[in-house]
Parts: sequence; C-alpha cells; structure tokens
Amino acid sequence: MKVALITGVTGQDGSYLAELLLEKGYKVHGIKRRASSLNTDRIDHIYQDPHHPKPRFKLHYGDLTDSLNITKVIQECQPDEIYNLGAMSHVRVSFDVPEYVGQVDALGPLRILEAVRLLGLEKKTKIYQASTSELYGGMPENKNDKGFYDENSPFYPRSPYGVAKIYGFWITKNYREAYGMFACNGILFNHESPRRGETFVTRKITRAVARIALGQKEKFYLGNLDAKRDWGHAKDYVRMMWMILQAEQAEDWVIATGETTTVRDFVRMAFAEVGIELEFKGDGSNEKAYVVSCQDPNYQLEIGKEVLSVDPTYFRPTEVDLLIGDPSKAKNKLGWVPEHDLASLVKDMMQSDLKLFKNEH
Repeated sequence: MKVALITGVTGQDGSYLAELLLEKGYKVHGIKRRASSLNTDRIDHIYQDPHHPKPRFKLHYGDLTDSLNITKVIQECQPDEIYNLGAMSHVRVSFDVPEYVGQVDALGPLRILEAVRLLGLEKKTKIYQASTSELYGGMPENKNDKGFYDENSPFYPRSPYGVAKIYGFWITKNYREAYGMFACNGILFNHESPRRGETFVTRKITRAVARIALGQKEKFYLGNLDAKRDWGHAKDYVRMMWMILQAEQAEDWVIATGETTTVRDFVRMAFAEVGIELEFKGDGSNEKAYVVSCQDPNYQLEIGKEVLSVDPTYFRPTEVDLLIGDPSKAKNKLGWVPEHDLASLVKDMMQSDLKLFKNEH
C-alpha cells in the first residue's frame, strides 16, 4: 500500500486530493495547523476513528514554519509521495503579511526537501510542490508564441505571494538536480470549487449571488472587474498532481485550461445560473451592476436593482491583469484532459451555495 503525506490537507485541494488517493488505495497522512476552533469541514466525511484497527487516513498537527515538526512527521510516515499544498495563498493578503508568506510559502518547501534528504528518503519519496501562475505576473512580453504562459515562460512575480512561491519553485528544482530527488513543480493556474475559501473572488461571487437571489443580501463589492483569469475545477487539478508523481521522470508542469475569463463575466455567469441578467454601467471604481431581467420564478429581484459595486479597497498595489496557461505538455505527455469547463464549474459552485444558504435560512 502506497503512503502519501499531504500538507494543507484541510484546504480545497488537500481535501479533493485525499479523496482521490484513498480511492486509489493509498494510506493518507495529512498535516493540519493547531487552532482553537476546528477547521476540518472539508475532510470530516473521510476522517476515520483513530482507534480503527487499520486507519487509512490520519491527521497530524504541524506547521510549515516548524522544521523539527516537519521532519518528525515525515520520519513517522515514511511516505512514498509528499504533496506540499500548504500555503498562505491569498494574493491580496500577502501584501499585508509578507514576512509570514516568506516563512510558509518560500521556506516551507525547503524544510520538506531538506527533511527528506536528511532522513535518507531522497530515493524513496517523490515530492510534489504546488506552484502558481502568479510566478508569471501577467507580463505580456513573457508569453509564448501562442499567447500563453508555459513551462519555459520567464517569471515576473507581482506580489509577496508570487515572490515567495518563486523561491519554492527554484529550491524544488535545485534539490531535484543537486540530489537526484523526484521533486516536481505543478504551476497551477486558478482552480476553484464549492470548497474554495470564502475570501477568494470566485467563492465570494457565488456566495453573494446566492444570498442576493434568496433575498438575504442586498449587494456586494469587488475590486478589478477587468482582471482575466484561467479558471479550472480543483478536481481536475488534483488529478493532474497525482499524474505528475506517476510520470517516468521528474519535471515541472503547467496545469491550466488554456481559456481566460474576466471577473465581470464570472459575475454574469453566476447570476445567469439563477436566471438573472445584469447590466454594467460606469468605469473603473465607479462601475456598478444592475438587474435587467429575472427569468427564474424562484429568484425574482426588482428590475434596476443595484447588486454590485466596485470598491477600490480590493485593488492590489500591483495588479496582474491577465493569466492564461498552456497545458499542452500535460495533455501530450501525460494525457491529462480537464473533465469540467467553466460553465459546469460555475453551476457546481452556485448550486452548492444556494443549498448552503437555503439550509442556513
């Protein structure tokens, strides 16, 4: 039985990956940070009683800022595969806590790599490092000849988060080349799901739209509506994480859909799921969205009602306007094909949040 260790197991990606690996017959260990309140909602359905005679899912308390703890957990688990998904991953917040982001997102991967080396597991343990499209910084001159970012595109991070992640990328590559470790970077473009954190823009949108449609909220606020992102479903992306560690050799991979959509259009699609059509008026920080029509009898709002306004507070000090990835390598070499498109992703998230707020109400 293969053994996997997942950092960030209580997050969106960690929970989906744990499900996938358990389905494939793995024994899964997860690391979660100690907190005064429980933060296991996403994995409660797969949690096993620790007194079970042969548990296949086990949680460990730990933190990526604590090298001694990381080494201890790895020594105990003796994993065949490590998936480092733990991070402070909110780009806007990284400007407020840049030192903490460096400790977790930059030095965290180093602590894992060094622990594996010191424990003599460099030939046994394969390592997946969760990298990010924020490495590219949206610089148009760095795209490939097809207009996308790929594995060879230059990096130009535009946030403390991106800068920290670039260290994580290069230290993973360095340990692969210096010590012959099977250590890979997955450069993930934006990936969402009903399990996405509430402060991330896509989940913020679907939660707000669901509450507005149900009459529980009047309006909501967003930042840059012109920002474009390559959005995929987290389920597709964690499947690719696993495929990366099953490849014949260790490499770095872009995980993306190859399509891009504005924040504004994501808002349109979310409202369309409840039969509401919007009209956007104004420019920049003065832009607002108003109800034009309501086609679903279950979700009726006043025509002309303002439901969205731009708030400059949510603008980033350095904005990344466009991100779009080229997944050709993943498709051609590993046969990875996304099973979800953006429309099905939005539907999945909206149905989940409608159900959530109906039940709460």
